[in-house]
Amino acid sequence: MLGQKLLNDFSELMMQGGWVLFAILIATLILWWLILERYLFLRFSFPGLCLKWLADWHNESRCDLWHAKAKRQYYIAVAGENLQQNLLMIQTITMILPLLGLLGTVAGMIATFDVMSVFGTGNIRGMAAGISQALITTMAGLMAALSGFYFNANLQERAEQEKQRFADKLILQRSME
Repeated sequence: MLGQKLLNDFSELMMQGGWVLFAILIATLILWWLILERYLFLRFSFPGLCLKWLADWHNESRCDLWHAKAKRQYYIAVAGENLQQNLLMIQTITMILPLLGLLGTVAGMIATFDVMSVFGTGNIRGMAAGISQALITTMAGLMAALSGFYFNANLQERAEQEKQRFADKLILQRSME
């Protein structure tokens, strides 16, 4: 059926891409897992943390301005740290994916030259397999990286906006000033 055909086509594509395509697939799955985790954190976990931190902020006894400012900076730093978690990993994987594609290109071209060194230019089918490997891995690495670039930038921007929103809610009391 259709599902079986798609699975067979996927298996064939993975075999054509060689071991580098498997590495790209694993890196892409990790990338998407981290991206999904960040969006879920922003949507569900971070608002609850903000409420907890704001309650702690408002429940603390009044203190002098210096201590209040220090506590405010502490809460903002903790929020920023929570918001930035895994973003460096997302950025790193996004930067590595095109390099993995390039590695696949080199591996495919080496396979092509190996065929040429044994059979000359008479074995077009053997040369096509190496060129196919080179092109498939390049395309896979670039496509995965493009999506990673977009979502990394989006998550960075959202993290900064959420940090600023949280900082705006931490208002120093007039009696402290």
